[in-house]
Amino acid sequence: MAKGNLWSSSLVPGTPQARQTLPSTCPPGPPAGNGRAGQDHVDFGSTEPHTVLFHEPGSSSVWVGGRNRIYVFAFSKGRNASVRTVNIGSTKGSCRDKQDCGNYITLLEKQNEGLLACGTNARRPSCWILVNDSVEFLGERKGYAPFSPDENSLVLFDGDEVYSTIRKQEYNGKIPRFRRIKGEIELYTSDTVMQNPQFIKATIVHQDQAYDDKIYYFFREDNPDKNPEAPLNVSRVAQLCRGDQGGESSLSVSKWNTFLKAMLVCSDATTNKNFNRLQDVFLLPDPNGQWKDTRVYGVFSNPWNYSAVCVYSLGDIDKVFCTSSLKGYHSSLPNPRPGKCLPDRQPIPTETFQVADSHPEVVQRVEPMGPLKAPLFHSKYHYQKVVVHRMHASNGETFHVLYLTTDKGTIHKVLEPGEWEHGLVFNILEIQPFRRAAAIQAMSLDADRRKLYVNSQWEVSQVPLDLCELYTGGCHGCLMARDPYCGWYQDRCVSIYSSQEPVLQSISPVDPHKGCPNPKPEQAPLQKVSLAQNSRYYLSCPMESRHATYSWRHENSVEQSCEPGHQSPNCILFIENLTDLHYGHYYCEAQEDSYLREAQHWELLREDSAMTSQLLGHACTLATSLWLGVLPTLILGLLVH
Repeated sequence: MAKGNLWSSSLVPGTPQARQTLPSTCPPGPPAGNGRAGQDHVDFGSTEPHTVLFHEPGSSSVWVGGRNRIYVFAFSKGRNASVRTVNIGSTKGSCRDKQDCGNYITLLEKQNEGLLACGTNARRPSCWILVNDSVEFLGERKGYAPFSPDENSLVLFDGDEVYSTIRKQEYNGKIPRFRRIKGEIELYTSDTVMQNPQFIKATIVHQDQAYDDKIYYFFREDNPDKNPEAPLNVSRVAQLCRGDQGGESSLSVSKWNTFLKAMLVCSDATTNKNFNRLQDVFLLPDPNGQWKDTRVYGVFSNPWNYSAVCVYSLGDIDKVFCTSSLKGYHSSLPNPRPGKCLPDRQPIPTETFQVADSHPEVVQRVEPMGPLKAPLFHSKYHYQKVVVHRMHASNGETFHVLYLTTDKGTIHKVLEPGEWEHGLVFNILEIQPFRRAAAIQAMSLDADRRKLYVNSQWEVSQVPLDLCELYTGGCHGCLMARDPYCGWYQDRCVSIYSSQEPVLQSISPVDPHKGCPNPKPEQAPLQKVSLAQNSRYYLSCPMESRHATYSWRHENSVEQSCEPGHQSPNCILFIENLTDLHYGHYYCEAQEDSYLREAQHWELLREDSAMTSQLLGHACTLATSLWLGVLPTLILGLLVH
């Protein structure tokens, strides 16, 4: 299901300018319980508590690794998705307990014409290669899969080289390291440069000179500051030179000699809110191929599980490592300076390694893009994963659309204009991708096919990015959604990709509905009900948009008002005791800025005396039962509020 145009009040932009102009939509989105989010859902057939998802851009297939098997989902056009399984059980003859016997697939990676699959293999990590329907056992491959599926693991492929954070020995070497496990020289990070790290993301950046290519990896670690008021975790980005050949001395010959780390800052000075716990990272390459302009989207949380999104550039990260002094080091830096990549495969001098190894953190911190160095936005929701799609609206304007998973198993679709320093952040839609609500274990974006692929422990779903059919309310509802994928054409809200003709589209933050041929929305149909005096009754108006203020108006008086962020899904006007003054016309109106829509129109009529005795019991019983039904919702809303 999907809920339209959701909760702008919960998205607090990181700048005062944005806070003054952040729009809150008022389109008549789909009511709760309606709407189709995913074009396809396919069940695993069993519970899979540990999964890994692989999708090759442009393909209609999705591979998901589970326990003792790999699921292959084929999402063809329409809703005829199919699934087949490839069984890869443990090769170990005996094991200590039932869980140890399993082979949990933790890595799926394209290798030439086949698919590399690696798993725990009853605590003897091993790999297989899948080509068409054949499976070939490659043997034990330490570093490619963890001993247990619960372990934090990260594996990065670059040509013939492989990098990993997975320990090679089960009962020793427990200090996490970042290793080159396949390549010319195997290297690992010193045991003292990171404190209990949790690895999030790694990437290789090809810079202007090949010898200057970098490996950046993002992680969080224990805070060395043990002050009771200091956060438990700090978020980091580390750099390594891809061409690092190790050092000259016996202590440095097998270690990375170019390791440096910097703190990632995500805080809002205007509200004094800090977000220290990195959850996920997504890199959006520059469309012109400029590596320095690659955007790094980071999702952070705080101890109260509120979230923020901060955006950095690889150019700013590179500059911090190239120019900053080292924390705690007060002498002049050696030459070459720590972290510098050397040409012609030169080894790093011992003095440079010793300084970097004992002082691995740079003083300067990595701050978000923009003049205020603030979050793109922060929210009361607990976001966990993020992907970003760069798209072009029908007028050619570029937008960045964020898809953020919540801890409730939903996806928030958030609009960020391309030049976000001058634009507005807007939460368009909440998507429920599964038939059975569950946490989202993995999410993959296919920008070519404009699809999201997500999985829970029970199922996999394909979610189109252009869910335009969800926006009801005619032209006004379509345009007020401010969804850059959608426009109005031939009396329907359609995808800009499905129409050969130009569509009517307005992403303007102010009054987008004014682009419609009819500037005024249609009036709600009149509904009538006959009620006896002294009975109780309530009027309920579904709050289809969480960006609007809903009001019940009786004649010229506002009887009830429900602001954005109202906890109940309905704006309810309760009449305790009907008198002569209560009869007449009631209007539920949804207001956002200058946009006013009549959502409901009721007329309460007085029963004639002949019908009173017959209908009084029915009306009272119905009203009472409905009231009791909504009472728990109201109580819950008040408690939450």
